[in-house]
Amino acid sequence: MEDFEVIWTKNAEFDLETIIEYIKTNSIDIAKNIFFAIKQECNNLYYFPERKRIVPELQQIGILKYREIIYQRWRIIYKIENKKVYILLVVDSSRNLEDILFQRLIKNGE
Repeated sequence: MEDFEVIWTKNAEFDLETIIEYIKTNSIDIAKNIFFAIKQECNNLYYFPERKRIVPELQQIGILKYREIIYQRWRIIYKIENKKVYILLVVDSSRNLEDILFQRLIKNGE
């Protein structure tokens, strides 16, 4: 089985930076741990990225190309194309995912 290349989009990098900056105000150590853990979860997608679930909110409306990792309270949305895994979005699971997905994934065509 071939390995996949994991690529972070600018939007996803910005999402992660924003989350880490917020957490850093309480604890730099926790922020570092979460940053590296999320990066590692995503890097693990190099092997069999199809193992993660399709985003349920999109699956309900027949859109099957977006998958997600759930890490603690964050959802990491990605798509797979041509042996590449594109990390598209990192969002707190308490936020309204439909609005964010519509804005970011559907309108921008990512």
